Amino acid sequence: MRGLGFAALSLHVLLCLVNGVSSRRTSSYVRSEFPSTDMPLDSEWFATPKGYNAPQQVHITQGDYDGKAVIISWVTPSEPAPSQVFYSKEENRYDQKAEGTMTNYTFYDYKSGYIHHCLVDGLQYNTKYYYKIGTGDSAREFWFQTPPAIDIDASYTFGIIGDLGQTFNSLSTLQHYLKSGGESVLFVGDLSYADRYQHNDGIRWDSWGRFVERSTAYQPWIWNSGNHEIEYRPDLGETSTFKPYLHRYSTPYLASKSSSPMWYAVRRASAHIIVLSSYSPFVKYTPQWMWLKGELKRVDREKTPWLIVLMHAPMYNSNDAHFMEGESMRAAFEKWFVKYKVDLVFAGHVHAYERSYRISNINYNVTSGNRYPVPDKSAPVYITVGDGGNQEGLAWR
Repeated sequence: MRGLGFAALSLHVLLCLVNGVSSRRTSSYVRSEFPSTDMPLDSEWFATPKGYNAPQQVHITQGDYDGKAVIISWVTPSEPAPSQVFYSKEENRYDQKAEGTMTNYTFYDYKSGYIHHCLVDGLQYNTKYYYKIGTGDSAREFWFQTPPAIDIDASYTFGIIGDLGQTFNSLSTLQHYLKSGGESVLFVGDLSYADRYQHNDGIRWDSWGRFVERSTAYQPWIWNSGNHEIEYRPDLGETSTFKPYLHRYSTPYLASKSSSPMWYAVRRASAHIIVLSSYSPFVKYTPQWMWLKGELKRVDREKTPWLIVLMHAPMYNSNDAHFMEGESMRAAFEKWFVKYKVDLVFAGHVHAYERSYRISNINYNVTSGNRYPVPDKSAPVYITVGDGGNQEGLAWR
């Protein structure tokens, strides 16, 4: 969709309203420019739910290609429990059941709780569902709303958040988003910042999951990973990359014929959303490169006029911080983004807000002395939303 329909809510949270026409939403909210410390572990915002082994860290993501399924995930901290979701279109009825899977992991001296992922499919569009997880006095109840059917005129409001962390500034960001009317979050990577703690303290993964649960238990967050999810620590005997992230956060990658949960696509309302991994191989003939080549051909602008790409490291960035780190991905994919007329590319990583004109670095006359990207009506708008409030603070030029 060549019209641009979004509005900045702050330096770090955007709402993107997609439908068949151009529209704008604005807010005067501006988060503090000063860095903040992480909230203490005994903060009320990290409180554990009542009841023995009660489900916690509840989060939803889209479970299929077209929005008629969700993956509901949660953690039981003390012992294994049934990976079951009871749900219904009527409150307190719960006459349908879905069965899921359970896993856990260790990272150095940390052992996770029991992580449950349950696919709930065959849902109806534009319908409110109530669901229950857990048993007995420890059971917990939530709800979610499915999106409208895939259609060129379907309106939908996405929030875009990146580099959130769990500081007092992160709380300000999340509280503002909760009031915004966003229906689903497109998350562009860097979740908990647990890797900033000694031995990549997994307890900070748990606290982050409880922190964002006030949103993630009620609406899908479309996940992408960032550099803080890599967690490669051979000095601790941990040589598997993205280990905590991949155990905790499920994605519907198989539905878009991807071979990896690190890159995938979903369609939601009038948007086709492509998630790319900045920290997985993407050069020519790699699995991610081959998959993206095929996925772009599947885009049907008669049904999903909005084509949105998510990545972590921005392809265009005028800040000194992380300057040119996205250049190799730009060299690999920019021609395709222009060819298929991608509307918006959202990234994080750089702790600042930045928005480009429609520009490309593909064809320009070098002999004329030009050495910068030039206007290109077929190119995307590049938007960096790179500081949801984490400890590291804002990027300064």
